[in-house]
Formats: sequence, C-alpha cells, structure tokens
Amino acid sequence: MFAVILVSPLIFLGLMLLMERVERPLRHKSVADELEGFLDSARPDEVETFVSQGFGPAIEAYWARRRPGVQRSSA
Repeated sequence: MFAVILVSPLIFLGLMLLMERVERPLRHKSVADELEGFLDSARPDEVETFVSQGFGPAIEAYWARRRPGVQRSSA
C-alpha cells in the first residue's frame, strides 16, 4: 500500500508529460489555416512561387516580406 502511494504521483506526472507531447502539435496553427492566410494576402509573385516550387519556399518569401527591416532580392 505504501509503495502505491509513492508511485502514483510518478505515474500521474508521466501521464501529464505524455499528454503535453500529444497536445503540443494541436496548439500550433494548422497548415490549412496558415495556407488560407497566405492566399488571402500573398502577392502575385508569391503565389507563383507557391504554384511552381511548393508551399515551403512560398511561405518563406511571404514571411520574409512581412518581417520589418528584411530586404528581398529582386533577382
């Protein structure tokens, strides 16, 4: 009985840590939400990058444009 009292908090702590790992990805914005926001405010050249190169490079160009003080190359 004494061992159960000592082990049960460790079991609960382990379950809480496991749930944290499960919930962490759910707290981040989903790719669909991010894609919707991208398509709502993307420039034509960013949409062209999305079509030709995929979502990764297009969203990088989009966020680079939105960061203050970052210059994009015109090449």
